[in-house]
Formats: sequence, C-alpha cells, structure tokens
Amino acid sequence: MTDDRLLSVDLILAPIDASEESLDAVEYACAIAAKYDAYVHVVHVLSKEIVQAIETGSVDESAVATDGQAITESAETIAAEHDIAVSTSVVYGFSTRIKTTHPGRVVLDTAEDIDADFLVIPREPLPEEPGEVLSRAAEYVLLYASQPVLSV
Repeated sequence: MTDDRLLSVDLILAPIDASEESLDAVEYACAIAAKYDAYVHVVHVLSKEIVQAIETGSVDESAVATDGQAITESAETIAAEHDIAVSTSVVYGFSTRIKTTHPGRVVLDTAEDIDADFLVIPREPLPEEPGEVLSRAAEYVLLYASQPVLSV
C-alpha cells in the first residue's frame, strides 16, 4: 500500500466554545492531525452574551479570561494526549457594530487567516446554552468553507 494521499493536511482548525461537543471536535481534529502529521489550531469563539458584556463593561474581564483559559487548556490537554502540536486564539463571535460578524463568518475568516487545510466543527443540538455559540455556525461553515469540513 502506498502512502499517496488525495488530501494534503498540514493545519487543522478546530473552533471551540463552552460546550462538551466542541472538545469532542478537538478530539477528532487531533486524530486527523495524527494521521496526516499535521498540527491543530484551536480558536475559542466568544458568545454574543460575553461580547456584549465586555463591550458594555458589565463583566469582569479577568473572569472571562480565566474561563477562556480553562477552555483552551482543555483543548491543549487533548492535543497533548495525542502528541499533537497545538496553537490557540480567541475571537469575538459577534459584533454589535458589524452585522457580518457572526460565528460562522468568524470561523471561516480564521481558517483563511491561518491558511487552514481542514476544519473540524462541532454541530451541537439546539437550543444553545450560555457560552455555546457554534451550533448555528456549523451549517454556515459547511455551506461556505473552501476547505474540507468535518462536522461532529
């Protein structure tokens, strides 16, 4: 058997939020990365409620940072268990000023910015719980991504 692959994957994007499903997506991203000798970039997408609270100053930003750090550390732990290199970032999933800023668009913009070859996005059941922002983004990403997408 030859190792000729139809798909070349160097960088996998795995968007996450506060849901367990998003950490499952990181598991899948790491498994794929292991097969392709790739690395994973995890982007934490902040919810509308958090973004609005930050913009209005009605939330302790250090508490938001601490919660976000815990979420990204969980993803980093999963990557370490698979011996996969991982990088992380945080983005606002919504904007009160720019209507085109929504979770799906933010995921696709991040994929383009980092030159991702593959995306793994959670498809969460509705309704969303606070902090879970990616359920509606999955369909948008599946429709408009230029990269292959695995929705889990």
